[in-house]
Amino acid sequence: MGMPADERLGLDIKRAEQALIAAKQAAVRPAGLTVPQYATLFALADSPGISGAALARACLVTPQAMTVVLKNLEERGFIERSPHPWHRNILETRLTETGRAALKAADERAVVIERAIAGEFNALERKQLRGLLTRCAEAIARATQEL
Repeated sequence: MGMPADERLGLDIKRAEQALIAAKQAAVRPAGLTVPQYATLFALADSPGISGAALARACLVTPQAMTVVLKNLEERGFIERSPHPWHRNILETRLTETGRAALKAADERAVVIERAIAGEFNALERKQLRGLLTRCAEAIARATQEL
């Protein structure tokens, strides 16, 4: 084995991620949403008119996965899509009132999770944690290039 188990951080990061996703899923489920759908509505609330490709980047999913999420949200009346006024091949995406209501209901519960996490750390620790997680992501990206 190239590295002792007690020095490996990947499992700890994965455990925290899985706990977060499970908690968020439980939080948004009563609003009829999945975590990817919630993340999409959340991003749209902040950036109305954003393209599907930009949404995929914002939500950290593939464009193909975002296409499925958007199709489902549109079929349920949570979003509307229309051609960009100048770039007709780009569809702008916006929340509907139904989508805003679903987002509000989901976010009221999801924010409980976010507050619980934030409450474990003071402002300096939160800043440090963000920095450490950024360093982890950068290290992973560098190591992936070396494979």
